[in-house]
This record gives sequence, C-alpha cells and structure tokens, in this order.
Amino acid sequence: MVNVEETLKSLLAREDTDGNVQITIEDAGPKTISLGTAASGGYKRFDVRGTYMLSNLLQELTLAKDYERKVILLDEARLNENPVNRLARLIKDTFWPNLTRRIDGSNIAKVGKDPKDWTDDPRPRIYVPVGAPEQHKYYTRVALEHPDMRLDVRWLSEDPGNDEYVRDLNEAPGLLAIAMERVADTPAGEPDYRGLPFVVPGGRFNELYGWDSYMETLGLLVNDRVDLAKAMVQHFCFCIQHYGKILNANRTYYLCRSQPPFLTDMALRVHERIKHQPDSKEFLRKAILAAIKEYYSVWMASPRFDPESGLSRYRAGGLGVPPETEASHFVHVINPYAEKHGMTFEEFVHAYNYGHVFEPELDEYFLHDRAVRESGHDTSYRLEKVGANLATIDLNSLLYKYEVDVARTIRNVFGDRLVVPAEFCTKDQKPNHIESSAVWDRRAKERRRKMDKLMWNEERGMFIDYNTVKKEQTGYESATTFWAMWAGACTPRQATMMVEKALPRFEVFGGLVSGTEASRGHVGLDRPNRQWDFPFGWAPQQILAWTGLIRFGYEADAQRLAYRWIYMVTKAFVDFNGVVVEKYDVTRPIDPHKVEAEYGNQGSDFKGVAREGFGWVNASYVYGLEIVSAHMKRALGAITTYDTFIKATEGEHGI
Repeated sequence: MVNVEETLKSLLAREDTDGNVQITIEDAGPKTISLGTAASGGYKRFDVRGTYMLSNLLQELTLAKDYERKVILLDEARLNENPVNRLARLIKDTFWPNLTRRIDGSNIAKVGKDPKDWTDDPRPRIYVPVGAPEQHKYYTRVALEHPDMRLDVRWLSEDPGNDEYVRDLNEAPGLLAIAMERVADTPAGEPDYRGLPFVVPGGRFNELYGWDSYMETLGLLVNDRVDLAKAMVQHFCFCIQHYGKILNANRTYYLCRSQPPFLTDMALRVHERIKHQPDSKEFLRKAILAAIKEYYSVWMASPRFDPESGLSRYRAGGLGVPPETEASHFVHVINPYAEKHGMTFEEFVHAYNYGHVFEPELDEYFLHDRAVRESGHDTSYRLEKVGANLATIDLNSLLYKYEVDVARTIRNVFGDRLVVPAEFCTKDQKPNHIESSAVWDRRAKERRRKMDKLMWNEERGMFIDYNTVKKEQTGYESATTFWAMWAGACTPRQATMMVEKALPRFEVFGGLVSGTEASRGHVGLDRPNRQWDFPFGWAPQQILAWTGLIRFGYEADAQRLAYRWIYMVTKAFVDFNGVVVEKYDVTRPIDPHKVEAEYGNQGSDFKGVAREGFGWVNASYVYGLEIVSAHMKRALGAITTYDTFIKATEGEHGI
C-alpha cells in the first residue's frame, strides 16, 4: 500500500520526503525504486528498466490523485506493463471516457460558453432549430430554473445556412443543439431530456466535429463502445435534418461549412454491430436518408458541384473573415487593405465583413481559406489560395463511396425502394418520392469515369487533384490518393500502380507522410511549414491507406505501414510520459510529437499523465493493432523498430 499524495510529491520533486515514503533511484546498474513507509517496517523494492517504469509510476499516482484516492495498492505487473498493452488499455478504459461529452441541462452552463466568443458579454448560449421545439422548451425551462447560469436560449432561423444570417450570428455566437433522448419526466410532470453522448477530438476541440467522429468511431467499435458510435451517427442525422449538413462542428459560425463526408460507411459499420437490435433497420434507414439529403443539397449543389467536370469541390459559404479564428490570425493578410482604406485593423475587419468596403482579391483569399477549413486539411500548400477551385481526390472518393453504399443498401436492405419523407427532402424534391439503386449505381460509374479521365496520372501512378478553373491537374502529390483505394474508386491495375509507384514516395520512418517534400517546396521564414504537408503524418491518412491496401489484397503493405505508425506512437508514449498527440512529424525517430507548424500540437499539454490522448490517434492505434500480426505486436511491445523486426524475422532464428 502506497500513500498517493506523499509519493507523488516525492516523485515530482525527485527527492525523499520526511521519512514517510522513500524514493530511491539508483544510477548504477539496474535502476530500482523503493516504496514504503517507516511505520510499515520496510520498503517494497521494484526493478526499473530505464525511465519507463518510473513514468508509469508517476502516471498511476497522478490518476489515483485525480480520483481522490489516498492510498493505492501498486501492482508491479502494472508498472512493468507492456507499453502496447498499456496504451491500448488506457485508450479503452481512460481516454475514451475522458473524451466523451453530452450536451444538456447538467452541463450547458459550462459547455455553452465558447472560448472563441470575442464579444463583450460572453455567456452560455444555445440555438435550437425550428424542427426541435421540445428542445427549445427544455432549455428554456433549464434557463428559468437556473437564472444564475445566464443561459441564452434562441431559436435558429428556418434558413440557417444563409450567409448574411450566419455572419450576424457572430454578434452572439453559441452552441447548436444536437440530438437528445427522452427520459423520465420531472417531478413537476415536465418532459425531460438527456443529451446523447459523443466523443470529441481532444485538446482545444470540445464540440462534435465532422470527420474526426468517423475516425473515432472506428476505434470505438474495436473497443466495443457501439453505444457511443451509434449515438454519433444519430447526431449527424440530426444535423443534416435540421442544419442541412454534417457541420465542421456544432457552433453557429460553422453553419456554412461541412467536413469530409463519411456518414454511409460510419452508419453501415455501426449497423453491422447492432443488426440484432429491434431498431437497427430504422437506424440505418434514417442514416441513409440523411446521407442522401446531404449528397443532394451539399455536394451535388452549387457552389460545391462543378457542372463542367461533373466533380465536386470543397467550397464553403460564408462572408468576411472566418469568425472562429481571431481576426489577428490574418493580420498579415488584412493590414495592407486597412492601410489602403485609412482604417485601423479592427475598423477594416468590421467594414469588410459587412460589405462597406469591397476587395475582390480578399474575397477570393477567404473563399479558398474557408474551403481549406471545410476540407479538414487546414492548412496545406496543396490547397492554399486555390482550395475552392479543386476537385480533390479525397472528396470525390468519399462521394463515390456514398453512391456505392447508398445503391447497395437500398437494393439489399430496403428492397430497392426507399421512400424519402419530407424532413429529408431538399427544397426542390417532393415528399415521399422513391429512391432506387439503379440511379445510384449509374452515378458511381459516372464519377469513377470522370475521376479516371481528369485525376488519374499514369506517369506518377496516383490520383492528382483537378483544378476546375484552370482545367488541369495541380501536380501536388498527396497521400489522399490512397482514399481512392479505400473507397474502391480505382481499378485493380490502378491500385497496383499506386503501391508500386506512389507508395514509395510517401512511406517514411513513422508511416505515411501527408504529401511529398517536392510538392511542398521550400519552407523558411517567408514560407513556413503547413501542418498537412511534409514532414507531418496524420491518423486519418494512415487508417484509410491501411484499409484501402487490404481491400485490394496488399495486406503485407498495410501491416508494414501500421507497424511503422504504431511503433512511432508507442515510442513517443514511452519516452515522453504517455504523450499521444494530434499529429506527428513522421520523419523524426526521436521526438515525433514535436511539431513545428502554425497550430502547434494538441494533446501534449498535460500534467503528470495523459488523460485523453487525441481522438483519431487513439482510434488509429487500436484499429492498427487489429491489422498487424501477433508476431508484430510482440515486437512492438518490445519497442522494436520495423527495420530491426524485419532483419530478425528474415534471419535464421526469428525474433
């Protein structure tokens, strides 16, 4: 039994306390820690291998303190735990619960406040769509019962995607309501509700985010958290029904902006796990209806759809300076215009946002900036100053997957006849019209034909983004080319060429790099690193590439890439006190979590022990462990580099 408080203090100070607890770290020979109390008549002596066990001890004590435990029984096996098993266990038992949120009266005073509310009177505020009157009544009751909250409950416009309306909401920004469930009535007989749970990315990101949620779902399903995965699909159905799209996140300033669309695959994976439940077919029906509405009203409508190429683009709506970023973020862009008009920076931003001054070049800049943010790849020289004009391989692969998934689901689950009720119709559709599989099959074939014609680069053996204005490929080599394999949007021959020609361009020490160094170009003081370019790697790029490679029969390549990524994440976890971060410099063997880019790195700011990790990296870790072999897992647990693993396994005696 170990006194938590005193031992923790001693560890943090790296010196003995007043005799109550002794910490001994021997420099010579095998390191040891001695723990105990004078009263107990002795000290328990633990073997320490490097700093790993000491780090684990610090983490265990910090977690015990979090839970207000005065004394804990230290398990030596826990302190010496295989690091792969340890991280996988923390993700399942600690990180997912600590990243789980819900929005309702129990916490609206806290979550309703926005750290990006730059107004003079920030306060908790929630906007409720007109189609959810029960939520408006519920939150109004909460506000009346707790006047000290200063909760501001507002109706949202019937046309919540209007650019001018969304701009004006920036004077009073707030949360957007998401799905709730009915629970037992209040003692006064009022209908009561509870927010459905969801998982947030982590760090400064504490809302329901778009494509982060899909990646997190993959990890949640591995860890048998089907309830959370199902709830997140239900939230997205709510968003599409009431806001017209899966939002970048559920804040008012994101009403004009979506994110990479993954809903059909997300819903089908969840449905496969809940198909024994009585409401599973209705769950899938609603998800497919929502995806169809999003497909028509967002991705196949102006301004995102390009009728000439027949392909789609990230092209978010909005006016002025993106409000979720402090205006000062764009000071280098805006100052020349402010000086031109003889205004202060603040005066010009207000005048520009409200159309009192006109600057077409600045309009163009922010058109592309919003597209970059909608793409989820913010920021990258692949998209900077051109993003809104690009039919990207990532987006069109996702939409191809939508088309194929919708066709198969309508045909195989709904008898080739899906009735679309009014709430899932676009403005020009008649309620209760019928969707059948044939038209969706044709759409998929046509998109694939156009992608082959405009985006496939035979010489490089990869897909390249297509500029719909210049009518040419951009030339930027992006790891998103492998999304075509994930979606099944390429032929087996193209998949082979990507493995033979493209994969060597992206594979580095820690897995896949986001883009090639040659495509990124020179960086320096005048042209800084962008976080979605070389040398950085992100969990979504790894996950989709692994899945795509396996789909086309390249399991060995998927295992190799998964090994590299898991090794890098594990090594940083071991060497840097449990760190699990948003992104990594996949070219750095020593400290890959140290990312020098414009937004820093989320997940690295913690004390004593990492409590959340980062959503999609957590998911990539447990998902990747499903891909690598048992032999690989053992080697990873011993912190064995991939090159060493290969040499040993190819040797006479194995590893």
